[in-house]
Parts: sequence; structure tokens; C-alpha cells
Amino acid sequence: MMEGKGALSGIDWSGQDLSGVQLPGEDLKKANLSGANLKDANLSGADLNGANLSKSTLTWAKLDGANLAGANLSSADLRWAKLSRVNLRDANLSGADLSGANLFDTNLSRANLIGANLEGVIWEEEEEEEELEL
Repeated sequence: MMEGKGALSGIDWSGQDLSGVQLPGEDLKKANLSGANLKDANLSGADLNGANLSKSTLTWAKLDGANLAGANLSSADLRWAKLSRVNLRDANLSGADLSGANLFDTNLSRANLIGANLEGVIWEEEEEEEELEL
């Protein structure tokens, strides 16, 4: 499993299989991840400002607290992704599939959501399941 080792700003990983990658808190500003497979990736708290994630696969990815301001996520597969408290200001999400994604407390100011699938999106904080004592 790949892990980050410092600033990766502007890196070109377009079309790469990065499933399960662990890059929480990494600097990925203006990175080219178009068409990349980021299924189950951990990008929590990462800075993806202006990154290109068009047509990428981000199913089940953890992006909580990430900065995706101005990012291109057009036609991206974000089904069941964790996007709570994410900055998506000015992001392009046209044609993206966000079904089942968690968008609690996410900034969508001026984001382009034309043609995006928002079916089953979670807009409220998910409650932890309590263990029952028997």
C-alpha cells in the first residue's frame, strides 16, 4: 500500500491504480489524478486545491476534512465516499456520482452540480452505533 512521504503538489498520477492509498493530510495541490482508481483511499485532510480528479474512481474513499476547492471532479465516481467537512467551493462536480456519499457540513458554495447524482446523499452527521449490553 502506497503512503505519502511529503509534498506531492502537481504530481501526475492520471490513470494510475491507487486503490487503498494512504495519503492523509498530504499536499496534493493541482495534482493530476484524472481517471485514477482511488477506491478505498484515505485522503482525509489532504489539500487537493485545484486538483484534477475528473473521471476518477473514489468509491468508499475517505476525504473527511480535505480541501477540494476549485478541484475538477467531473464524471467522478464518489459513491459512498466520506466527504464530511470538505471544502468543495468552486469545484466542478458535473456528472459526478455522489450516491450514498456523506456530505455532512461540506462547503458546496458555487460548486457545479449539474447532472450530478445525489441520490441517498447523507446531509446530516452519522451517529455511531452504540453497542448493546445483553
